[in-house]
Amino acid sequence: MATTYELIASVTVGSGGAANIEFTSIPATYTDLVVLLSARNIISGNFHTLDFRMNGLTTSIYSARTIYGLNGSAFSASETNITFAARQYGQGDSATANTFGNIEFYFPNYASSNNKSVSVDYATENNATEAILGLNAVLMASSAAITSLSFFDRSANNFMQYSTAYLYGISNA
Repeated sequence: MATTYELIASVTVGSGGAANIEFTSIPATYTDLVVLLSARNIISGNFHTLDFRMNGLTTSIYSARTIYGLNGSAFSASETNITFAARQYGQGDSATANTFGNIEFYFPNYASSNNKSVSVDYATENNATEAILGLNAVLMASSAAITSLSFFDRSANNFMQYSTAYLYGISNA
C-alpha cells in the first residue's frame, strides 16, 4: 500500500510577522495530516514555547507528554487538562541569525470520531552552542474531526518574516 502526500495549504509569514499561523477548512478526505513548520519568533532569547490548538478549542481537553534533550541533558514533562497542546520549542530571535527551528506534527486518523492523537518532533539550535531536540505525544479529548489548526507562541510573541508552514494530507492508496 503506497502512501501519498498532497499539499493542502501553505503559509509564509510576511513583513511585520504574524501572531499565529492557521489552517482552516481542512477537508476530511485524507487518512492523516502532516504539518511541517519552519519558524523563528521575535522573543528575546534562543528558544520559545510553541503551542497549537485544534478546531479553535480552548477548553481543558488537551494532554501532552514530552521528552526532550537540552544541551546534552534529558528532560521530560507531562501536562493534563490544558487549553492548548504544549511544549514544542522553536527558534528565538537571539539564536543564530537567519536560522529557523523545525517541527513536524503528525495527525493520524484526524477525521475519525475518536479522540485525536498527535505526535510531534522538533529540533532547534543556536550555532552549535545550544540545542533542543524533542518528541511529544498529544491527546485532544474530542471526537470531532480536525477542521482547523492554529499555531502560536505561548507568550504572544509573533512569528518572524519567512517562517513557513505546510499542511499535507496523506492518503493510503
